[in-house]
Parts: sequence; structure tokens; C-alpha cells
Amino acid sequence: MRDLPSVPDLHQAEPIPQTARDAIAEMLITADLFRYTSENSPVALLETEFAEKLGARFALAVSSCSAALFLSLKALDLPKDARVLIPAFTFAAVPSAVVHAGCVPVLVDVAANYRVDIADLEAKAADADAVLISHMRGHTSDMDAIVRIARAHDLPLIEDAAHSLGTTWNGQNIGTIGDIGCFSFQSYKMLNAGEGGILITDDPDLIARTVIMSGAYEHNWQKHAVLADHVTRWQNQLPLYNMRMQNIAAAVIRPQLELLDARVTRGRANHDYVADKLNAHQVFDVPPPLRGELRAPDSIQFNLLDLSDDQVDLFQNTSKALGIPVQVFGRSTDNARAFWNWQFLDDIPSLPQTRAMLARACDVRLPVRLERDELDLVSDVVLSAANAVI
Repeated sequence: MRDLPSVPDLHQAEPIPQTARDAIAEMLITADLFRYTSENSPVALLETEFAEKLGARFALAVSSCSAALFLSLKALDLPKDARVLIPAFTFAAVPSAVVHAGCVPVLVDVAANYRVDIADLEAKAADADAVLISHMRGHTSDMDAIVRIARAHDLPLIEDAAHSLGTTWNGQNIGTIGDIGCFSFQSYKMLNAGEGGILITDDPDLIARTVIMSGAYEHNWQKHAVLADHVTRWQNQLPLYNMRMQNIAAAVIRPQLELLDARVTRGRANHDYVADKLNAHQVFDVPPPLRGELRAPDSIQFNLLDLSDDQVDLFQNTSKALGIPVQVFGRSTDNARAFWNWQFLDDIPSLPQTRAMLARACDVRLPVRLERDELDLVSDVVLSAANAVI
């Protein structure tokens, strides 16, 4: 194994635009941090701009994507212990949001290409009350089939698009296909505010309920772009969970919106460049996009082929020693993306197909800022680690 030059720091985020830093500096002087201080607060402007960008009627900015998922479930007014179908491959925050909303997560099997097993989804739909689809790590499941199944069983559909801002399905923005779409502004997302989330919908009653429950007490709902006749019937009728976004987060996000398209284009090119290198090696398989899926990746996932558990561990340890941490989702005792670690669930199914996938599925960050020579270094490390194993 040859020595490799120093590799880039894959956890370093994009710089925050100067316009955001100027806005924050002014805000710190005025101390105008609360979203309801004025009609056109940074948070309110972000909601308008984000909805317009995605092609949705309404948006609500909140404290996290988890908050957006929780409020979406509560807004659907599901019965207690409602059964919500979710992919078995997602982040622990997704089943957590379901539990917090008083519902029961029902895990759906996931195939080797990281997408929902449509046959398993259809088999479980008859006994479900809602569907929450996570586009995990930006991999879009067959949304045509999912919408068909949801409609056939009269199930509301929520999209967890935390990893999919900028992805399209047959030309339609992910997050606008279901009844509600939820996005993240956490540090390792396409738009970075450290924390924060937003939900979008075309349904005026759903946005009214989420606005009230997010913490629009008294008449603060009037500072949202919502329809008055849909909100007034819910005022003082719903609990307040106080999950509002504050103005500093919005000020960080707004200047990045105009950078999104360029980031998506560059992220896709970076991903595909590295994918071609890895797919040329016998150890790796990078699943291709589905027909109709145009992804917006800032990371890459790949499967390890024909390796024993010991070889997988050696590969992971070697790549880390060479400077590139490769996460194997199912080869740690506490990975929050491995469903058997969600010990807060009452019933954890076996799901051997998903379990086998997670035992060989790898994850590497590819920030969109990386240059071609840095992508070569990342690829060389991963390939060198594979060669050391075989």
C-alpha cells in the first residue's frame, strides 16, 4: 500500500456568505432575534423564499427537521397509536418523531440499493394510518409506486427530505410529492445553519395547524403567509410546542438559497466522478439512481462485495488510518442509522434484507466544495483500503 498525500477534511462545511455575516452583526446590535418582532422578519422572508424556490404554497420554518416531522404528524390529527410506515433505513430522529407524536413506527424493509422495498410497503399499507418516506442519504424510492399505494389506502404521505434538497423525481421537487415535505438545515446539509428545519405543503389546513402548534400564540399567526379562515378555527384549540426558528438561523440560510442550484450541480458531478472510480473496482458497488431520479448528493454510499465481517472491519480501520473515515452503517454498536439500535421502540423486527444491506453499506461525505484533486485523494484512500483487504 503506497503512501498517500494528506486528504481533505470532509467535515469542514461551506463558508457562510458575507451577506449572512453582515446581517447577523446588525442583528446582534439590534437584538432583533425573535421571529415575531416584525412582519417581515428573516424567518418570515425565508419561508416565502423557500416555498417559492420549491414550488409550494406554504412553508413553516422551525427548529429542526425532527420538529417539522413531529408537527406534520400532529397536524394530520392521527388517532392515538396510529401506525406510521417508515423505511427501516433512516436516522433515529425519524422513528423518534413518530413516537413523540403518539404514533407507532412500522418499519418497512429496504433493498440493497437503499430504497424502500415496494412489495413490503404494499403488504403493510392495509394496516397503516400514514406513510413517512425518508429519502435516506438522498436516495429516492419509487415515488410513483409509493403515491399509488398511499392513495389506494387513503394514507397521508409525509416526505422526510432532510437529505434531498434539490433532488427531483420526474422533474418534480422532492418534498412536494407528498402532503407535506420536511427539510433540514443541520450542519452537514446542502444549506447549513448548524440546526434548523422547514416544512412545505399546499394544504391550507395543514399549514394552519402546524403554524399554531409551532408556537404562534395569540395573533402571531397573522405574521405568516397563511389563510386567515383556516387558522382562526384552530387558535387556542391546539397545544403549543414552541418549535420556532429564530432570526439568526434564517439570516444564515437565506443567502445560501441562491447558491443551491450550483451546489446541487457540483455535488452531483463530484458524486458521479467518485462513483465511476469505485465501481471500476471489484469490491465496490455504488447503486445507480432510479429512472426519473435526479439526485443532489453531498455524500456517497456504496456496498462492499464478497467481504467477510473481518475484512469489512479491516477496510474500515484502514481507510480511517489513511485519513478518510468510512462509516459502515451496520458494523458498530451504536450507529443511529441501524434500526436494531432504536431500543426505544417496543417491537424491533428482524428485517434480514435491511440488516444484510446495512452490514455492507458504506458512507463517505463528499462536500460540494471539493476540487477534482481532492476527490482523487478521497478515491485513492478508499481504493487503497480495499486493496489492502484483498
